Amino acid sequence: MVERSSEFVRTTGVLLHPTALPGSPVCGSFGEPARVWLQALACHGIGVWQLLPLAPPDATGSPYSSPSSFALNPWLLDGEDLVNEGFLPASVLRELPGSAPAEATCSCVDFALADLRSQRLGMALREAWSAQAVEQHLAFERWCAQQLWLEDHASFMELRRLHHGLPWWEWPVALASHKRRALNIWRAQHQEALLEHRLLQWHLDRQWQALRRLAGELGVLLFGDLPFYVARDSADVWSHRGLFSILPGGELEIQSGVPPDYFSSTGQLWGTPVYRWCRHRWSGFNWWRSRFARQWQQVDLLRLDHFRALAAHWAVPGSDSTAEHGEWRPSPGAALLRRLRRDAGGFLPLIAEDLGVITPDVEDLRDEFDLPGMKILQFAFDGNPENPYLPENIKGHRWVVYTGTHDNPTTLGWWQQLDSEVRERVVDRLKCAVHDPGWQLLELGLATEACLVITPIQDLLHLDDAARFNIPGTVEGNWCWRMTSFDSDLDGALFGYGERGAVWGRSLESAAGLLRASANR
Repeated sequence: MVERSSEFVRTTGVLLHPTALPGSPVCGSFGEPARVWLQALACHGIGVWQLLPLAPPDATGSPYSSPSSFALNPWLLDGEDLVNEGFLPASVLRELPGSAPAEATCSCVDFALADLRSQRLGMALREAWSAQAVEQHLAFERWCAQQLWLEDHASFMELRRLHHGLPWWEWPVALASHKRRALNIWRAQHQEALLEHRLLQWHLDRQWQALRRLAGELGVLLFGDLPFYVARDSADVWSHRGLFSILPGGELEIQSGVPPDYFSSTGQLWGTPVYRWCRHRWSGFNWWRSRFARQWQQVDLLRLDHFRALAAHWAVPGSDSTAEHGEWRPSPGAALLRRLRRDAGGFLPLIAEDLGVITPDVEDLRDEFDLPGMKILQFAFDGNPENPYLPENIKGHRWVVYTGTHDNPTTLGWWQQLDSEVRERVVDRLKCAVHDPGWQLLELGLATEACLVITPIQDLLHLDDAARFNIPGTVEGNWCWRMTSFDSDLDGALFGYGERGAVWGRSLESAAGLLRASANR
């Protein structure tokens, strides 16, 4: 674990998931597109790159419902870097699905094509592996030995492929039950295929660590995102069923969600198993500690999604089809956070996702561990002077302020959808006509005392909802938007943002900070 410092100068950041980077076929990558992006941020004095989870996505493209909490998304492996480093011959790239000149890349990620491309890369890496130098083989074996999650991940992904995508509870019983003897026999019969999955993860990790070193040299912090729950059909649940509310046949015993509210009379049902917290406590939270340790290997700051479930979680019977009949059950959040803080050397570089209806016990837990919360400016204009998202009500520096998030409309899209009454409130608050709502909300954020202001790249580029990244509660058309190029418009937007942020940051350089996470990367 690297040593971390709490010294922090207020700064600004941009939210942009790596799949949305331009300059590579099919989707963004951990190669030159990401290096160009980091250099652009640093050039304009922007101190934080916020990402969504880097884990493999589900079939809808969502990185919040991953088959693994520990693995990296194979879509993001950069083929050109593999060729330049001698791991693959150049001819492989020309034969990959979706190969096209970088300038011809599309503005929407094709999930099926990204999957196929990463599978072919894995096959090519395996076929070329025997010709690699002894030093590479030794480095690979050392890395594999340190990744306690890797063998289960590789087995899970290969079993899923062999069973044509069927969930683990529909596999042969001995394999579905993670019986060690049956798995050992199966693994011995599929060593070459398992090597593909391990090689993909090793190269992904190498490429990401190179990016992290570059970010450190450039003074840019990497800000990650961790979903609270994990998918039922995941290597995590399959290999650690005792830690989750899963019945022997794979059925959900208790599932996650949130109760009915103003927006939904039946609540939200997420269909992921809740944790058997008594077993996590008994183990000393080892699974959680391993999960966070893996995150700290990748990022400097981390947003914990659905933070309120660390205080209490909404537990719904597994057979229910709505969230109406759940109940609040306590979670050992304080005990877990104390253990994680000790692991991290006394300082937790976490941001609490504390949006929605938050009760005093959640606020107390957040404040006990000095964790910044989130403020979304799009939520500020309901006419209530006590609205906690109004800039004047964002007191102190222990907040991260957003114009909007990946789950919101772009700010231009939000403005276009507002009724006349809310528009008048926005105009009254700005004291001027609204001509560029993304930038004008950003100015409101910069006027607060918050330690960090984040804006999605779409708001800097004045894009409407054609560029929206996700609409919660829907499964079509999400997670696929991407930029088509690093053009002069982007450069101008980053320049303007950096100029505003530099003035704003210097105004409170002596403010006590909570986020500086990498004194020694």
